[in-house]
Amino acid sequence: MDKVFKALADQTRRYLLDRLHEHNGQTLGELCRRLEMTRQSATQHLAVLEAANLVSTVRRGREKLHYLNPVPLNEIQERWIDKFERPRLRALSRVRQRAEKAEEAMADKPAFVYVIYIESTPEKVWHALTDADITAEYWGHSNVSDWRVGSPWEHRRADGSGTADVVGTVVESSPPTRLVTTWAAPDADAAAEPSRVTFDIQPHGDIVRLTVTHENLADEAERTAAAGGWAAVLSNLKSLIETGSPLPQRPWLIPQ
Repeated sequence: MDKVFKALADQTRRYLLDRLHEHNGQTLGELCRRLEMTRQSATQHLAVLEAANLVSTVRRGREKLHYLNPVPLNEIQERWIDKFERPRLRALSRVRQRAEKAEEAMADKPAFVYVIYIESTPEKVWHALTDADITAEYWGHSNVSDWRVGSPWEHRRADGSGTADVVGTVVESSPPTRLVTTWAAPDADAAAEPSRVTFDIQPHGDIVRLTVTHENLADEAERTAAAGGWAAVLSNLKSLIETGSPLPQRPWLIPQ
């Protein structure tokens, strides 16, 4: 929390957060166009924001895209603001969240980005994402493929039926740091462009930073479903890797 308050104490860094709030997923060059400072200075400010987990980054080719991460801000709200005017502020928060989701859905950028930190190694996280038996433990589906570029992959139910609920193709495969696959329903229109999921697995000190990017989703309803699904699955993955067991209940089976 100290890093968050330090990051927010600077006017330039607050300005950068405002720009990302207006238009999420910007490159350094795009952010610098509205700042009267060098790229080096802007990079230093972004590094402070990233260290405070207020900004997340995703690489697409040679570009590095920056995304606003609202979680620390929400924690400040809950700790320092929400308890004083909870009902009114929660109503305002719901309005703001709906507006932000609508804005993100309209942007021509990755539709959903999720970052999670796991006490593990890149090799173990890669294995947990690609091993059919392990994925069945925390996902209820087995991810089946040889994970070579151009190979098909299937997201098969772990009930023995062999039914695949998602199919796709391996676009990139660089063990143990990066995996990109397409995602589509088995009966999807062949002419429709499938969605695309990228797993970026990077060492982060003695732990691992896993970034999941799910893009080209059809609409806001599909994005909302993806957001809830990834949060549940990745929490179960984290529990399995760190404790040896998935969560005692699968989050997606609990009524909301």
